[in-house]
Amino acid sequence: MLSHERVWAAIDALAARNSLSASGLAKRAGLDATAFNKSKRHSSDGRPRWPSTESLAKIIEATNSSVEEFMSLVSESETNRSRNVVPLLGFAQAGAGGFFDDGGFPAGQGFDTIDLPAGPEEGSYALKVQGDSMLPLYRNGDVLIVRPDASLRKGDRVVVKTRGGEVMAKVLARRSNADMDLHSLNPEHPARRLRSDEVEWVARIVWASQ
Repeated sequence: MLSHERVWAAIDALAARNSLSASGLAKRAGLDATAFNKSKRHSSDGRPRWPSTESLAKIIEATNSSVEEFMSLVSESETNRSRNVVPLLGFAQAGAGGFFDDGGFPAGQGFDTIDLPAGPEEGSYALKVQGDSMLPLYRNGDVLIVRPDASLRKGDRVVVKTRGGEVMAKVLARRSNADMDLHSLNPEHPARRLRSDEVEWVARIVWASQ
């Protein structure tokens, strides 16, 4: 049985199979580069948006695939979903560039994966803490589950990536169109104020291994 989640997971898998991000797959198929971004997969009121049959036909043709191959990816996505698997990246890997699409979601292939104790929400992925900059709350080796498309509020714990490649876990103190204030989890590290044009993406921490 087809489901919204499984069809979109198959699109991501098709992109990864061809060493492309979701945006790269859309562009190769002659579609708008943002057509497959995770932020476009639900409407503003939360209702699921399905890819059109025309879009599916174009990406199948653009990757020299077949309908049968695409449907096998749909089936594989159900296997991964039942195992509660999400992509896993280290903070250093996340800061290196080339691993995320414009919305801050993992793109490409070759990621490690991790099994979660409960079913992940669509769009979630895992980051492994490296170093001691997030002590005492998060230790080296802890795993953070984040969602780039989750709404943000004052006091949320977030992971922020700057356009300079810095990745940090902070507490969101204030956010405006112009900038944001971030409080540090480790008292030895100062609070930060970042201009909006310095921020590549922000993802809310929704779960952490302890």
